[in-house]
Amino acid sequence: MHHISEGELRAELVSRARALIPLLAKNASQTEAGGRVVEDNMTAIEKAELFKLMVPRRFGGLETDFRTMLEVSRALAMGCPSTAWVTTLMNTSAWFVGLMGAQSQQDVWDANPTVRMAGVITPSGRSRRVKGGLKVTAKWPWASGCLHAQWAFVGLPIVDESGATIEQGMAIIPMKDLTIENTWFVAGMKGTGSNTIVAEDVFIPEHRIMSASKVLAGDRPTPYKEEALYHAAFVPVTALVLVGPQLGMAQAALDFVIEKAPKRGISHTTYENQTTAPTVQLAIAEATMLVDTAHFHAYRAAADIDGAARQGRQMKYVERARVRMDAGYVARAAREAIRILCSAHGASSFAESSPLQRFWRDSEVASRHAIVNPEISAEIFGRSLLGISGGVSHLV
Repeated sequence: MHHISEGELRAELVSRARALIPLLAKNASQTEAGGRVVEDNMTAIEKAELFKLMVPRRFGGLETDFRTMLEVSRALAMGCPSTAWVTTLMNTSAWFVGLMGAQSQQDVWDANPTVRMAGVITPSGRSRRVKGGLKVTAKWPWASGCLHAQWAFVGLPIVDESGATIEQGMAIIPMKDLTIENTWFVAGMKGTGSNTIVAEDVFIPEHRIMSASKVLAGDRPTPYKEEALYHAAFVPVTALVLVGPQLGMAQAALDFVIEKAPKRGISHTTYENQTTAPTVQLAIAEATMLVDTAHFHAYRAAADIDGAARQGRQMKYVERARVRMDAGYVARAAREAIRILCSAHGASSFAESSPLQRFWRDSEVASRHAIVNPEISAEIFGRSLLGISGGVSHLV
């Protein structure tokens, strides 16, 4: 088989994602109303192999890089942000599995490389030590993609025989061992179905559990040292992937407002259409600079992560802090661009029939994800620039 370069593979995958935009846009209202991504979308994304971005080539996956993942997320979000979010989180959860030991990877992918994985890394619940592993009882809220997944990747406490927590861990559990509690009632990102997954005294064998602190420090159970992708910096990855959909929302909102401007007047003014109004011209210029800024920061952060992984080096604390800052900055720039565009387009931006109000709501909600929080990220980054590492958050 002709080995294609990462660049060629990226171009091919992004064009597949772009080809799905009309379908996703057509189904966006239904995805929202149903509180879950419609099956047509999931089937089309699977057929385009876009759930395989982070699956190792050993299992027939694509094993791309984070720049490719951002661009695919961005393209899908131009059609439906909820669908893009679910796809992104599923790909990220697959990446988490790629960090695990060989047996865990086989458990998940041996039978089927297109198997889908939902994930919540925030540790929850209580564990008890039993022969051969742990039994866990927990609730993990905001499990994006859980309605479409066969496996869950979760955070949990690792305990000793006496029940004392030794450290935080991460584990994989088949969805058939879990139940889903319907808790996702939100103003935006309604279609992600990010409900709560529940474990009642579920057994997890030892080999399906790994130490969170080791993973954060770059010590991964995966024996495949030559696979650069699975040695990328953990927290920078988890922060950056969340802003891929923001890029698409902001870009799509900008394209929409520019496309409609010649056909729209401005009520109670002498302007025949928006195109001739300086207020709109200035707003479009400002929004475009914000959208571009979001892209520049996102792509630079991806280059930093991918570059360090390829070189096989650990990112320095200040570099990791900067990626968190970049992610927060992207979210804020995209959100602000959409706000300006809604004002320029006018009050009909908020008609339920307009895609603008969905981009607005989705970006307002998605950009509030805890690990993207711009203020906390700025604090971490500012401290790191002044030579202070640690404190604030262990997620750097």
